[in-house]
Parts: sequence; C-alpha cells; structure tokens
Amino acid sequence: MTQQTKSPKFSPEVRERAVRMVFDHAGDYPSQWAAIASIAAKIGCTAQTLSNWVKQAERDTGKRAGLTTDERERLKALERENRELRQANEILRKASAYFAQAELDRRSKT
Repeated sequence: MTQQTKSPKFSPEVRERAVRMVFDHAGDYPSQWAAIASIAAKIGCTAQTLSNWVKQAERDTGKRAGLTTDERERLKALERENRELRQANEILRKASAYFAQAELDRRSKT
C-alpha cells in the first residue's frame, strides 16, 4: 500500500495565529479545551487538530515534555538515512555474495 503525502490544509501562519489566539485568550474561557474548541470553530479546523498544534507549540517552548519540532524533523531525517544505509548495505552484501560465488565458479572450471 502506498502512502500519499497530503499537503497541509492550513498554512504555518494560520497555525501560529490560532495557537497564539489560544494562549492569548485562554483566560476568557473556563478551560484551555473550551478556548481551543471555540477558536477551532472560527478558523475551520477540528478542536483536536488545534489541540495538537497547541501541544506541539508547548513542546517547542519547553512548557511541555517531548520532542520539539526541530528534534522531530531531525529524528525523521536520521531514520530515513538509517533506512537508506540499511538498504545500501543489503545491496552490497548481496553483490559481494554474488561476485564471491562467481569467482568460485570460475576457479572450479579451470
């Protein structure tokens, strides 16, 4: 099954503004979730989506434990590089075995 990469529906600017609105207006609501639900309805995303953006912003500013956006991107790049290196090693291992067998076959014929 192929994985499709979907383009984000909301620009980084819209995300940042929505998160800033949650932080700025949190005191106007009985809870952070109430602020998130209200603001999400205004910008046209789900409350859960905005909640995820808020949590990531909190991680990025050190207010919440977890990987920052930069750390997540770095981890993703390292995992991709690791996967590519494993594939390259597998190809080299198979090529080495193939040429070693070819050398043995050549020697046995003489």
